[in-house]
Amino acid sequence: MFSFASPRRTRRPSLTPMIDVVFLLLVFFMLASQFGRDSALPMAAAGRGQAYSGPPRMVDVGADNLRLNGVVMSAEALVDLLRSMAGDDDMIILRGDEDTTVQRLVDVSVVLQQSGFMRLALVE
Repeated sequence: MFSFASPRRTRRPSLTPMIDVVFLLLVFFMLASQFGRDSALPMAAAGRGQAYSGPPRMVDVGADNLRLNGVVMSAEALVDLLRSMAGDDDMIILRGDEDTTVQRLVDVSVVLQQSGFMRLALVE
């Protein structure tokens, strides 16, 4: 008759290599991803009771055009005309149209800030 060895218990697979791979993937994707960069736009605080002085500087920001005091112009012409009208410390008022996106308002404010106009106010 045949004699067989005693039956062995089956071993459970080790989970350690799988956990190592999961952590390596987690670290890889955390280091490879780019998180959004938050930035704040400096705007003048409204409602402090300060009197407005100087020439009107209302910039209407449309979806595809810019208007300074109602006159349609390009961004370069806007900056040039604002330089002749106002100093760097004067307030410029931005107003978005109904079809204007927030990104368009941000783009215009960045152009103005890069041109040296730091006091911007956003109105509805």
